[in-house]
Amino acid sequence: MFQNKKSMALDCRQKQTEALKLMLNLNEPCSINEVREPVWKVLVYDRFGQDIISPLLTIKELREFGVTLHLQLHSDRDAISEVPAIYFVFPTDENIQRICQDMKNNLYEAYYFNFISAISRRKLEDLAACSLHFNCVSHISKVYDQYLGFVSLEDDFFTIEHHNKDSISYYALNRSDAKDADIEEVQNALVESLFSFLVTLGAIPVIRCPKGNAAELVAEGLDKKIRQNLQDRKSLFMADVQSGSLSVHRPVMIILDRNIDLCTPLHHTWTYQALCHDIFGLKLNRITFSESISKSDSLQNRVGNKEKTYDLSSTDRFWSQHKVSPFPTVAESIQKELDEYRASEEEVKRLRLAMGITSEEEELMENYWTDSTAMLSSAVSSLPELLERKQLIDMHTNIATALLEHIKERKLDLFFELEEKIMCKSLMDRSILEVIQDPEAGTPDDKLRLFIIFYISSSNMPTDEFDCYVSALTAAGCDSSNLAALRYIRRWKAFAKVASGPIQTGSGQSTYSAMFSRIMSTGSQFVMEGVKNLVIGTKNLPVTRIVDAIMEHKSNQDIDDYRYFDPKMLRPPDDNSSLRSRSPFDEAIVFIVGGGNYIEYANLRNFQNRHSSSPRKIIYGCSELLNASEFLKQLSQLGEE
Repeated sequence: MFQNKKSMALDCRQKQTEALKLMLNLNEPCSINEVREPVWKVLVYDRFGQDIISPLLTIKELREFGVTLHLQLHSDRDAISEVPAIYFVFPTDENIQRICQDMKNNLYEAYYFNFISAISRRKLEDLAACSLHFNCVSHISKVYDQYLGFVSLEDDFFTIEHHNKDSISYYALNRSDAKDADIEEVQNALVESLFSFLVTLGAIPVIRCPKGNAAELVAEGLDKKIRQNLQDRKSLFMADVQSGSLSVHRPVMIILDRNIDLCTPLHHTWTYQALCHDIFGLKLNRITFSESISKSDSLQNRVGNKEKTYDLSSTDRFWSQHKVSPFPTVAESIQKELDEYRASEEEVKRLRLAMGITSEEEELMENYWTDSTAMLSSAVSSLPELLERKQLIDMHTNIATALLEHIKERKLDLFFELEEKIMCKSLMDRSILEVIQDPEAGTPDDKLRLFIIFYISSSNMPTDEFDCYVSALTAAGCDSSNLAALRYIRRWKAFAKVASGPIQTGSGQSTYSAMFSRIMSTGSQFVMEGVKNLVIGTKNLPVTRIVDAIMEHKSNQDIDDYRYFDPKMLRPPDDNSSLRSRSPFDEAIVFIVGGGNYIEYANLRNFQNRHSSSPRKIIYGCSELLNASEFLKQLSQLGEE
């Protein structure tokens, strides 16, 4: 599973995909040059197993590994007695009971049990007792602990997406009635997943975290778990320890708490990927939205809506290149792609006409037969690629058109611009109260998000002024449930002691150019007229600033008291600062306890690209992926307590 390298190449998507393919090959390594017929099999997974596989392997790839059926563990399944079954599930009591039921019903010829996290001895004994009771021990071929309890959304982005993610949410960590047992349960779930992540990468990092919050609990638990595993004679990291690949170029894992920055998760964004998440709820690299259709397009011959679902995978070159680009840049790039496609299409048409010339032109055809045939052959061979390009262009045109409708309807460019100026302490051309009172600007949630960012970024706000804004928000449509989020934010601000000055949460001073009003031609029919061509700033967000300071060992009062863990050292380095590593880190794993977002991910990507002269690799991870709507709901729940 692991590759020994002089420098650890952090690529969670590739590593996890390799592990899944090995599992689908019945955990038998397959040589690159070896060609063999696949063993036909059934794949059985639970909800979390499905979430792990979905962003990584297509149905076509599953077929290539012989998977003829892929089914939910708790669905009604018929017996298929002549094929083996690969199980990919969490080792929960409920799942173990269902597996025992499958063995009782003799559903499959052979069972390959692959548990997402390590199965406990008690549950393993229950499974063994069940197999003895139903006389099917000989049918159990393999039992594996896969350590794959995380979801790789990108090469450098992962999330826990726990099958019961409400139990590890921001609300679960911050609710007032949370008991020690509840917090410990969250800690254990996050530690298990992060441990799985590190085992899959084959990396033993140095761990840094702030004091006095959930991030510290997770860091302590992870450090302890890695230490215990390293003491095991069959350590999961042993191959890399023996080879010495973990002695140098180790990454730093920076575990942070969501409470270090509440503005960014609520910020209206302007990048392609983050807009898809904020507006359409991008989940597991898939978006679904309603597309308006005209009478001519409607099968029912009437105006209506139809559902569109798109997969945005890493194999999509346009998506990989532009997912962190500002939206107007995406619009321009779609037009460019369309122009290039049309040029290629016109060339194919021209050659077809050349080959279909009339009898009067036979002499000319004979003179150019050889050259035309070669050119046409080349053009025909490029047709599949052209068709694929056209499908991608159409897909991104549809997505961008739908995004633009929301941007115009809600004036999202206005909110993004104002929030950028608030967080950068720049002069605003419209007051916040004026925007809240504007019936044409945004939804009640848009206005609430704007005010929360304004309130957090203000050094002090008198009670009567605060009440004035609350009244305006109420008149704008915010109900008591929405406004409960403000009660929590007031408590949070007091406890976090941020009233001494404005919070530096901005992504930088934005540069605003003239109105962008290019009209897109057929096949890219969205018009940016009336929407500002806003340029994303280059200033680092709080998470990025912390990452930069830790990787470069910069003097920064915000991180001077951060905890330091090195699982490879017998004695904690906090006891003796001379034991700490002082070399800059080339690789970092950033994990946000309490929820992350695509805005921070994009900011880290841009930061990494700006430092391309000194190669860096940064992976961003979070306990759950939250858009602003989901985060507002959790804040409201906390405010209602």
